[in-house]
Amino acid sequence: MVKKYKATTNSNHNLPLADNIVNQDFTTSKPNEKWLSDITYIATAEGWLYLAGVLDLHGRKLVGWAMDSRMKTELVFAALKQAIGRTGASKGLIVHSDRGVQYASKGYQKLLEKNGFICSMSRKGNCYDNSPMESFWGKLKMEWLNDCTFKTRA
Repeated sequence: MVKKYKATTNSNHNLPLADNIVNQDFTTSKPNEKWLSDITYIATAEGWLYLAGVLDLHGRKLVGWAMDSRMKTELVFAALKQAIGRTGASKGLIVHSDRGVQYASKGYQKLLEKNGFICSMSRKGNCYDNSPMESFWGKLKMEWLNDCTFKTRA
C-alpha cells in the first residue's frame, strides 16, 4: 500500500533563491505574462508518479507538463521546455515556483535566463503563494479519482 502523502518540496539546499515577485498577485492582462510551476504526485499500483506542470495564469491553462517515476531536476526542466515550445513565450515572462531544489538548480535557472524569464519563488512553507497551481492540482486529482472510480464500478 502506498502512503497517502508524499513531500514534493526539498528546500533544504544551499542554492540561490529568488524573490517572491508574484507575491500572491495572480492577475494578468495577457497570456505568457506569469506562469506558475509545481510538482505533484499521484499514487499508482506501481508506486508514485510525479507530475510537473506549468500553468499560465492568464486563462489558468496548463501549458507544459512532464511525468516521471522520479522527482529529478529533469522533470521540471522538461515541463518548462514544453511550455516554451508550445507557447513561444518571450523575454520578461515571470515564472513562479516553490523553493525546491529542482527549481533552484543551475540547469533550470540557466533555462530561465537563456529565455529572458524572471524567476520568482514562494516564501518558505507558504502554499498560498502558489495557490492557483495547488487548486489546479486538486481539480486534476479529483477528476482522475472520479474517472478511476467510475471505471472500477463499470
